[in-house]
Amino acid sequence: MSKAQGRLSGLLGRSVRDLFSRSRGVLALDIGSSCVKLLETDGPPGNIRLLTAGIAPLPPTAVQNNLIQDFDVVAETIRDLVKQTGARSREVVTAVPGPAVMIKKIHLPSGSDEANFDQQVMVEAGNAIPEHLDNVTLDYQVLGYTERDELEVLLVAVKKDIVNSYTSVIRDAGLVPVIVDVDYFALENMFELNYDLEESHVVGLVNVGARYCSINILRSGRSSFTGDIPVGGAEFTDVLMRNLGVSPEEAEVLKAGGTAGDLGRDQIEAALTPAVQFLVEEIHRALSFYWRSDAEEPLSAVYLSGGTARTAGLARMLSERLETPVEVADPLARVTLGRVVDAEFVRRNATSLAVTIGLAARRVGDKT
Repeated sequence: MSKAQGRLSGLLGRSVRDLFSRSRGVLALDIGSSCVKLLETDGPPGNIRLLTAGIAPLPPTAVQNNLIQDFDVVAETIRDLVKQTGARSREVVTAVPGPAVMIKKIHLPSGSDEANFDQQVMVEAGNAIPEHLDNVTLDYQVLGYTERDELEVLLVAVKKDIVNSYTSVIRDAGLVPVIVDVDYFALENMFELNYDLEESHVVGLVNVGARYCSINILRSGRSSFTGDIPVGGAEFTDVLMRNLGVSPEEAEVLKAGGTAGDLGRDQIEAALTPAVQFLVEEIHRALSFYWRSDAEEPLSAVYLSGGTARTAGLARMLSERLETPVEVADPLARVTLGRVVDAEFVRRNATSLAVTIGLAARRVGDKT
C-alpha cells in the first residue's frame, strides 16, 4: 500500500494511526441504507474471534444517495448498539458503499521512479478520475505487472463529503474511525478469511443488500472487476407485502426461508419468482460487462451473501442463468465465536454480516 501523504489518505485500509500493531479489539461498523451492523472482534489477521454482535434498523431517510443524512439518528443508533452489545473497543473500521466509489485501473512504465511514484500516480489519476482531485479522497494499490511489462495500478476515489459523512457520524457516536474501506473489498476480505481460492479459479462474490447489489470478481487471488446493481432485498420485501398481504416483519421472515400463517413454500416462491428473475437478469447483465472487457477464464463459482442471499429460488435460478455453480457464502466458516456472543443470533444473520466480517478482518498493510 502506498505511503503517500496528502490526498492519498488511506481509503483502502491505511489507518489514521498504527492501531493494529497488536491484537486488540476492533469494532467493525457497516452503516447501510436500512440498518447498522456492529461486530467487535480481536485476534490476529486470519484468526479473528467474534466477541459481540448487533444489528439495529435505520429509518429510510437516515442514509440516502450514499450520504449520512440524519446524523443524530445514525449516531444514536450506533451508541445504542455499543451499549446493547457491551462492546468495549472504540476504534472503528467502516466502509463506504460501492456506488459512491470511483474505481479505475491505470498502467505505468515498469521502470517508474520509486521516489516519484506517488506523483506519477497523481498525474494519471487526474486524467482517469472524473472529479477534481481536491474534492476526493484517493488511494491506490499496485496490482502487479501486465503481459506488456507495465505496472497495473488500482485507483479508488470517493468524494470527500461522502467519506466525511461516515467518519463524522462515527465521531459523533463517541468512537474513533481508523480505517475506511469499500464494501467491494470487504467482501473480498470475508472470502479470503473463510475460503481457499485456487490460483486458476475465477470467483464471483455477489452481496445482495437492501437497496443494491455489490459484485466483486476475483481472478488470480485479486479483484479483477467490481460493479453494483440498483436492485436489492427491499424490492423482494415489497413484492411479498403486496402479493401476499404480509407485514414488513413477516416479509423479512419469508424472504429468509421462514413461514408466516398458513402460507406454503410454493406460494411464497411463486410470489417471489418475478422479482428473483429480474435480479438474476440484472446480475447477468452486470457480469456481461466483465466478460466483454476483462474475462479470460469463465467463472468457477459464485458466492451469494447479504440478507436476501437465502431467498427461495435465487441461488438455483442464478446458477442456471450463469451456467455456473452458485452457493450461499458462510462468512463465519473460520471465525471463532467468543464465549459471550449470541451464537444463535450470529448464525441466523450470518449472510447479512458478510461485509461486516470483511471489515473485521482488516489490518494495516493488507492488500485490497
